[in-house]
Amino acid sequence: MLKKILIANRGEIAVRIVRACAEMGIRSAAIYTEPDRFSLHVKRADEAYNVGAEPLEGYLNPRKLVALAVETGCDGLHPGYGFLSENEELAQICAERGITFIGPSAEVIRRMGDKTEARRAMMAAGVPVIPGTQDNLANVEEAVKLATDIGYPVMLKATSGGGGRGIRRCDDEVDLRRQYDRVVSEASKAFGRADVFMEKCIVNPKHIESQVLADSQGNVIHLFERDCSIQRRNQKLIEIAPSPQLTPEQRAYIGELAVRAAEAVGYENAGTVEFLLADNQIYFMEMNTRVQVEHTITEQITGVDIVREQIRIASGLPLSYRQDDISIRGYALQFRVNAEDPKNDFLPSFGRISRYYAPGGPGVRTDTAIYTGYTIPPYFDSMCLKLIVWGLTWEETLNRGARALNDMRLQGVKTTAPYYQQILKHPDFRRAEFNTSFVESHPELTRYSDKSRPEDIAMAVAVAIAAHAGL
Repeated sequence: MLKKILIANRGEIAVRIVRACAEMGIRSAAIYTEPDRFSLHVKRADEAYNVGAEPLEGYLNPRKLVALAVETGCDGLHPGYGFLSENEELAQICAERGITFIGPSAEVIRRMGDKTEARRAMMAAGVPVIPGTQDNLANVEEAVKLATDIGYPVMLKATSGGGGRGIRRCDDEVDLRRQYDRVVSEASKAFGRADVFMEKCIVNPKHIESQVLADSQGNVIHLFERDCSIQRRNQKLIEIAPSPQLTPEQRAYIGELAVRAAEAVGYENAGTVEFLLADNQIYFMEMNTRVQVEHTITEQITGVDIVREQIRIASGLPLSYRQDDISIRGYALQFRVNAEDPKNDFLPSFGRISRYYAPGGPGVRTDTAIYTGYTIPPYFDSMCLKLIVWGLTWEETLNRGARALNDMRLQGVKTTAPYYQQILKHPDFRRAEFNTSFVESHPELTRYSDKSRPEDIAMAVAVAIAAHAGL
């Protein structure tokens, strides 16, 4: 078993990994740049190291991070999600320096990070893929010719893309010519590669993903699926496990495809295989070679601690479970509560949190790194916390989600919490009838009332009085 792990990340996922380490008797070492000096992950880890004054640079330097792991006596490194979590160079440097990378090998990260190579691997394994190009596009003229063959609308995608970036829908040739250079520019800036490929646009699909775990002994299992269809501009907002929209046959088929995909590339550790579902057809979209933001809801319905399994697998141990051990109990929802103003086109709302009260009660979990008095820095992702609720039935889970969102107090910044309340009330969502077009199809849900609750007004008055009195 690993003895000490450097957590090459920040915020709530770093706190999540610290907790897993504590339960397993493993020492945790956090990193932080100057804006994160007072972040909760720094306070909770056994050790913490400053990696620079510049907000982002310290989190994005693989050689410096691995050198720090070696210098501080760590034998493992967990990349979390985002930042360098799917960076093949980080995994390779870890291997060269004798540090266990808690994730798949550098070669698997490279293959799955290259979307065209991932498509070819899936086709060879018999996993259905979205119709599209076999290789990267040479230029816009080739793109126009191939789009005519595929049929509009089409999607231009960065070959090394991820996280919903480097993607543009094109409805006709004029649109394609206008968007091509934009996607190439985005790909270059965000991923360091100008490579772009094309897929047929699957209009208004359901976005379904399957969690897989694989060990070094060749065992691969799936932990069923999550429904990520509630999203805005390719960014997920509410995730659901299991999907209330699948038949038992579809659920079994998607799980089988996910295992087949992982086996085909020799996958090891935790990963997620993402699919689109439309007109009863299921298509492979991509594979994420890291722990997902939404892993929490899979943990709630299966009872499997995914981060713990990641560490065990990296330590060379076999999976704690066989496929027959995995079953679903109830439903879980995850709300990504972001510091954004939904009524103002989701404008970021960074600043100091004047009051934070976490909801609780049966079936409620909160993963966060914020606290009262914490200032949300403007340099990182806008997510404040992940609110997760679980219930035995779909209706119970929806009602628990509404109650938990209402219980929560997060003042000082605007958040997406009241917007999620509106989604929970919508009859289509309650009937579990939605797809990736839900958010854009219901702009009226952002026109909710901002009326303050009596207790909020009382708190504001009390704070003002205390400030005036110098307390």
